[in-house]
Amino acid sequence: MIVLGLTGSIGMGKSTVARMFADEGVPVFDADKAVRRLQGPEGALVTAIEAAFPGSTGPDGVKRDVLAERVLTDRSILKQLEAIVHPAVGEARQAFLAEHANALLVVLDVPLLFETGGDAHVDKVAVVSADADVQRIRTLARPDMTPEKFARILIHQMPDAEKRKRADFVIPTDVDIEETREAVRRIIACLRTDGDS
Repeated sequence: MIVLGLTGSIGMGKSTVARMFADEGVPVFDADKAVRRLQGPEGALVTAIEAAFPGSTGPDGVKRDVLAERVLTDRSILKQLEAIVHPAVGEARQAFLAEHANALLVVLDVPLLFETGGDAHVDKVAVVSADADVQRIRTLARPDMTPEKFARILIHQMPDAEKRKRADFVIPTDVDIEETREAVRRIIACLRTDGDS
């Protein structure tokens, strides 16, 4: 099995690219989705997060906007939250890998792959990238996003240029969508060939 780490900064189109891998029959582990499940109604982490950050949860689980505001303004809070969340996501990832043990290729979709050292646990890394202006326009079009919040998020993410330097593959998303899809298909073909050799 070849494990491909898929990453990219906010607004780069990573979710779209992850769906393209899935459309091609590649099993995809979505770290964000795992976190939402763990933090959702009756999620396994809700009690621990409420204990660490009183007032950050409710009947629907973790109040992501409330917690995000705290995390984005205080790095020590982010570290504390990561200590709760990362082990649980790691368990979910291991269960996914076990479930797909016979696959030639799997994708781990992890937004902060480099920032959390996750690149040490994959065979190859693909970075989803777009022009900074395109990234900004996409991100600011999201509900409840402001230029100030966008700037605070970027502080916690490795710069796109650095991610691209460290990547084995770069997938552009500021091009025609079929070009992006072709880039995904080329990576799959390349890695499946490597896996067969």
